[in-house]
Amino acid sequence: MPGRGRRVILWRHGQTAWNLERRFQGSTDIELTQTGVGQARRAARLLASLKPDAIVASDLKRASATAAELSALTGLNVTHDEGLRETYAGVWQGLTHEEIIARYGDEYSAWKRGEPVRRGGGELETEVADRAAPIVVRHADKLPEDGTLVVVSHGGTIRTTIGRLLGLESQHWESLGGLSNCCWSVLGEGARGWRLLEHNAGTLPEPVLGDDD
Repeated sequence: MPGRGRRVILWRHGQTAWNLERRFQGSTDIELTQTGVGQARRAARLLASLKPDAIVASDLKRASATAAELSALTGLNVTHDEGLRETYAGVWQGLTHEEIIARYGDEYSAWKRGEPVRRGGGELETEVADRAAPIVVRHADKLPEDGTLVVVSHGGTIRTTIGRLLGLESQHWESLGGLSNCCWSVLGEGARGWRLLEHNAGTLPEPVLGDDD
């Protein structure tokens, strides 16, 4: 019900080795680096101060480990959902940014122009939003008045989910910049639906290292 003052914090996982290598992760299950664990612990302290009511996370290791840091501080259980995984990108997964451009340059350019592209033969961005956005809404609907939900996921999945919840046409989702590791965006519920209150918050500006850069 609009106007209840609910908030949704969409939090990207910490750093992985593949982020540093600019290697496309997609649904590959890559663990956090020690730096990534430190990022998650620092961010968790900030997010815990917002007194979240619930945590839901992708079941991939990099997201579940990030969520575990917030769970440890808040005592909240984490609900894991594979529907919050990063975009499956087929043959792109495991390739570096440079290798993708060299081998699939036309496909990459079309994606960046906002065209519907099955990167590497994988999912469309709209299909990612189709699976992820309803999960966020379902958990947000369970919040108390003025409640806060933390969603721990991945850069591309968060961007498409924000675009869907804001009602933006899919070709404009690229206008939402990517999230740096362990940064987050905040959606607040207003009289006419969800509004973007903060984007890529959490630190001084850092490079966006990942599938969504």
